[in-house]
Amino acid sequence: MSKIEVTLGIDVGGTNTAFGFVDRQGAMITSGSIPTHSEEGADNLFKRLFSSSDELFINYKDDYEVIGIGIGAPNANYYKGTVETPPNLQWGTVNVLEIVKKYSPLPSAITNDANAAAIGEMKFGAAKGLKNFIVITLGTGLGSGIVVNGELVYGHDGFAGEIGHTVYDFNGRQCGCGRKGCLETYASATGLVRTVSELLCNSMANSELRELKYNEITAKKVCEAATRGDKIALEAFEITGKILGAKLADSVAHTSPEAIILFGGVANAGKLIFEPTKKYMEAYMLNIFKNKVRLLPSALTEGNTAVLGAAALIWNEIEK
Repeated sequence: MSKIEVTLGIDVGGTNTAFGFVDRQGAMITSGSIPTHSEEGADNLFKRLFSSSDELFINYKDDYEVIGIGIGAPNANYYKGTVETPPNLQWGTVNVLEIVKKYSPLPSAITNDANAAAIGEMKFGAAKGLKNFIVITLGTGLGSGIVVNGELVYGHDGFAGEIGHTVYDFNGRQCGCGRKGCLETYASATGLVRTVSELLCNSMANSELRELKYNEITAKKVCEAATRGDKIALEAFEITGKILGAKLADSVAHTSPEAIILFGGVANAGKLIFEPTKKYMEAYMLNIFKNKVRLLPSALTEGNTAVLGAAALIWNEIEK
C-alpha cells in the first residue's frame, strides 16, 4: 500500500515554535511545539526542531511520507529564503532555507505568517475556490496577505502587502516601525486596548474596565465586557471597526478582491468587530465596488492556523 503524502508546517514564534504534519486536504496528522530560544540562534532552533519532529513522526512513518517543508516566520522573505531583523527574534538577518538544507533535502519554502495564513485559507479555508482575496490577521499587530489572480502578491522584494503599515493618521499613534499613525496601532489587539485607555481617560461613562490597571486590560477582556453591554468596550469596537473598515475600502480599490477574511484574536470577537467594519467599509467604498466584497471569518482550524498556513505554503509550491 502506498504511503499518504504529508508536508511539515513550521510556525516560528518569538516564544515557541509550533510544527505539524499536514495532508493534502489540510488534516493535521500530528503536531508539537518547542521553545524558540531565539537568543541561541536560528541554527540551534532548527537543529532541535528537526530532532523533535523526527522523533514525533516515527510512529507515523509506516503510513505517511513527508514530501516538503513550509515555514512561516516574522519578516520572512519568500524570494531570498531569509528572515530579516524580526522584532521578536534575536537573529538579525539569517538565511533560514540554507539552515534547513543542513537537516533535510526536501523542498522547502518560507514566507511571513500573514502570507502563510492567506495561502492556508486558499488551500484549506474560507478562500477555497477564490482567486482574488485579502487575509487580515488581527493579533498583537496587523498582518495581511494579498492574493490576486490566484497568486500571492510578494512584490519585487518579497515584502508586498503590508496593509498594517499603511497610515491612518499622519500625526497619530507611535508605531513600532518608527512611524506614526499606522493602521496596526488602531486595528489590532494592542490598538483596541490603546483605544479603550483613551476612552477611559476622555469619558466619564461607567465601565467595568475602570477597575483594571492599564497592563491588565486585554483585547479578550474588552470583548467580554462588550458582550455584557459595557459602553466603553462597545465604543472601542465601533472606533476600531470604523478605522479598519475605512482602510479596507482603500485596499479594495487596489486589487478588487472577492472577499476579505479576518483572522486572529480580535476577529474572534465576531459581530463586535465584523458589523462595524463591514458598515464603514461599505460607507467609505468607491461606488463601483460597493456590495461586491464579502467580509468573512477564517475557516482554518482554531489553534492550528499558523501551522496549517505554513504547510499550505509548501503544498502550493509542490502543486504549481
